[in-house]
Amino acid sequence: MSAAELDRKFDDGEDIDEYIDWSSARRPGLEAKRVNVDFPTWVVDRLDREARRLGVTRQSLIKMWIAERLQ
Repeated sequence: MSAAELDRKFDDGEDIDEYIDWSSARRPGLEAKRVNVDFPTWVVDRLDREARRLGVTRQSLIKMWIAERLQ
């Protein structure tokens, strides 16, 4: 199947799962990379309090805030 035909099927809302090997699919630029950051205890305490208030994890809160700031 040509790329143009696959694009047409996708654009038409057809199921293209049989043509895709999802086990090898990647999202370029969105791979996770681990970083370590040291915060003073008072910052961690405030992060935890805000994360609990929002119902998310500390890690999720930090990622959300950094992503918002970078946009």
